[in-house]
Amino acid sequence: MRKEKINLLDTVPFGRKDITTEWIDGLAVLVYPRFRQRWLRRLFSPYFSPYLHVALEEHGTAVWRLVDGTRTVGEIIALLAPHFGNAEDYGSRVAAFFLQLHKGGLIRLVQRGRRTV
Repeated sequence: MRKEKINLLDTVPFGRKDITTEWIDGLAVLVYPRFRQRWLRRLFSPYFSPYLHVALEEHGTAVWRLVDGTRTVGEIIALLAPHFGNAEDYGSRVAAFFLQLHKGGLIRLVQRGRRTV
């Protein structure tokens, strides 16, 4: 059975429900539990901070602000063109950022009307 190819630009990014966003000097800091399983949290909480913090820079913050579960990656890239000074490579930079967020488990990508990617 062949896997269906999915166009990243047509997917809708959703942030994890357990992520909170803190704002420091206008920049986003993503805060989420270090361990998803309760038993791991109990076992390792004496040794590790229970939360991880990911500080985003200016461009990452601009992208994160637009992740609301309604816009596609392509729509977000189009909205960010002025923020990136209409640079030629901004679209690929934003796409790479989304792939990194997805790989790190911070977002899920859903094709409109389809399953989670």
